[in-house]
Amino acid sequence: MNTILQPFISKNKLPNGPEEPELFQLMNLLVRPLEYVEECVNRYGYMFTIRPFGFSPLVFIGHSQGIKEIFSTHAKSFDIGDTDTKAILHPLCGDHAIILLNGSEHKRERKLLMPAFHGDRVKLYAEKICEIIDSVTSNWEINKPFIARSVMEEITLKTLMHTVFGFSKGGKSKQFMSVITDWIDFINAPVQSSLLYVRFLQVDLGAWSPWGHFIKTKQTIDKLLQAELEDRRTNREKLGDDIFSLMLEATYEDGQTMSDEHVKHELVTLLYAGYETTATALAWAFYWLEQSPRVKRKLLQEIDSLGKNPDPIEISKLPYLTAVCEETLRLYPTLPFAFARTAKQDMEIMGRFFEAGTTFYPSIYSVHQQEDLYPNPKRFRPERFLERQYTPYEFIPFGGGPRFCLGYALAMLEMKLVIASIVSKYNLELADNQPIKPVLHFISSIAPSNGVPLVMTGFR
Repeated sequence: MNTILQPFISKNKLPNGPEEPELFQLMNLLVRPLEYVEECVNRYGYMFTIRPFGFSPLVFIGHSQGIKEIFSTHAKSFDIGDTDTKAILHPLCGDHAIILLNGSEHKRERKLLMPAFHGDRVKLYAEKICEIIDSVTSNWEINKPFIARSVMEEITLKTLMHTVFGFSKGGKSKQFMSVITDWIDFINAPVQSSLLYVRFLQVDLGAWSPWGHFIKTKQTIDKLLQAELEDRRTNREKLGDDIFSLMLEATYEDGQTMSDEHVKHELVTLLYAGYETTATALAWAFYWLEQSPRVKRKLLQEIDSLGKNPDPIEISKLPYLTAVCEETLRLYPTLPFAFARTAKQDMEIMGRFFEAGTTFYPSIYSVHQQEDLYPNPKRFRPERFLERQYTPYEFIPFGGGPRFCLGYALAMLEMKLVIASIVSKYNLELADNQPIKPVLHFISSIAPSNGVPLVMTGFR
């Protein structure tokens, strides 16, 4: 019998897992999630149960076989909007966000939004992304250190302002960026992000209290979005090729358009997901490139082969550049765990019986560390993606199944253009040799602890 399979056992019996107090389990997940999950895999195997304080038991699945069964075989047999998931994400996203919808509602929403994120629509953004990269990096000074993650956040936020709203410069763009960065920086701070997990702390005691500040900032974002929405609905000539405009023009099969609240909830979700995660992935990419001179030399040879002023779309097709991005997302996927899924019916996962109501937590990080899939998994080695074609259940940085990330094409395009543009123009080095550790930023990303300090030593 395959050693990864576990025998059928009686109902109501979940897989083994850590036995420390539930509060300790929650703290381990929040403070040291990767180490904790690795310890559990080593001790209990690729399927184990964690019982974090204040939440239902979570059955972690960290093997590609189990992932396939969840994402494909039983994909229609899960709800994502379980009580715990909604309690965490609802204050951020609102009722209508696609990530909290289930069944036919979720399918209907994806069908409506998909065109805004794929095909020729994404290609329209490529040249503007390159302009934004140049405008941000043109201020760099030789031998003056900077934090890679901060620079990447500036690039990704300005990219979002253009792709989502059609803003390039001006007062509106600055106003939106200021409020959004304030909000995201607040919820990424360790103490404040814990408010979303510990519900009894969600008390509004005024603007100076943590939860009060969160609510006030969220209300400010809502007002800005509402004003912009009403302006564009009234002045149709202001509609453009940006995602916001496309949402306002899109219609469901019955001819209905998205409500104002619906549009705002989707935009807030997109802003959070598209800003912080891509910036974090890029910071890791520059760290690994400076740690791996061989990889960097090979990447530069490939980029240089396109000649001067290459077309952005041709850049995005480079195989080794693509592999560098994929290996970056494999090592520290920006989303280490897929959203929890609750079974609507009895089912078998990896040879084990589970009752309806069981909540599963697919571990993207664990799958990406499978030795049989990725030999020497801690090593940064992009070539593995040129030597092997991984299935949608073996390489899953954007999730999978019906909930595969809508914005993956735009995120990958942005990553490729940022990396290619910067490494082909500037000589960079790590500003210090301090060890960098992965730390959790709320629920969305595993970020480098010091942001990756770099220094530009000259021009190429």
